[in-house]
Formats: sequence, C-alpha cells, structure tokens
Amino acid sequence: MNLTLDLQLACSQPNLPNEAQLTLWLQAALTGHLESAEVSVRIVEEAESQELNEQYRSMNKPTNILSFPFELPPGVPAEEMNFLLGDLVVCAAIVAQEAAQQNKDLPHHWAHMVIHGALHLLGFDHIESVDAEQMEQMEREILAGLDISDPYKGEF
Repeated sequence: MNLTLDLQLACSQPNLPNEAQLTLWLQAALTGHLESAEVSVRIVEEAESQELNEQYRSMNKPTNILSFPFELPPGVPAEEMNFLLGDLVVCAAIVAQEAAQQNKDLPHHWAHMVIHGALHLLGFDHIESVDAEQMEQMEREILAGLDISDPYKGEF
C-alpha cells in the first residue's frame, strides 16, 4: 500500500504520534482496500474539534476523531485526483482523556482512533448494529496485526 500522509499539527499536546506511527496505522487500515492513497491528518485542540463537530455533525462538543472522505468535484476525472482519500481531524486532548479514563495505552488508543477514522474514509460506518459489529471486527483484526489488544474488550 502506497500512502502519502499530509500531517498538520495544530495543537501543543504532549505525546503525539509521529509521522511514522500514523503512516503505519493508516497503511494497516487501508491495505487490501486500496493500492495508493493520500490522507491528511490534522491534530487539533478541543476548540477546533468542537467547532468542526458542531458545523458538520450538529454536536456542540469536541470529539476524538472526525473523518471527511474526499468528494470528487463534478466534471473532474478521478484519475486526476491522485488517490485523494480524505481528511482525519483528531483531537489530541480527547484521545488522551479517553485513554486515561478507559485505562488504555495512549499509543494504542491513538492507533485505534486513526484506524477507526481510516475505515470511515473507506465508507464503513457504525450507525446500524450489524455495520458496527463488522467495523469493530475489522478494527480488532487490524489492531491485532499490530500487536494491539481488542479495544472493545470489557466495554460490553
């Protein structure tokens, strides 16, 4: 899987993943689905996450990750868009809070969130329970391939 990562750091949180980690996690999620992809990952503070979550999901609170799949402009041939998959916006403070609250290893939770977001970019969702089960199983398998334990263990 050939991945181009556009990393944008817009926050001052400690313990952020580096470009190599993000690339590894994205490649793990996208392998088998695409041969090539370009993904932007923007790591933000709570205020930006809240603003985007309100604007695009009508939820006035920050969230761990937002996925924005690329939408091809009308009349533009897909081959001209260079495998643009979309954008992920991750709120570092929320990811850190969740990891602490759920007693999870911070890098493992980051991996889970990035993989979760990448699956959304591929078109998977968890609105219906059958879709949620499929998506969660995919996440488990991808994370297991990275030697990361089941993030849903103990949540049920």
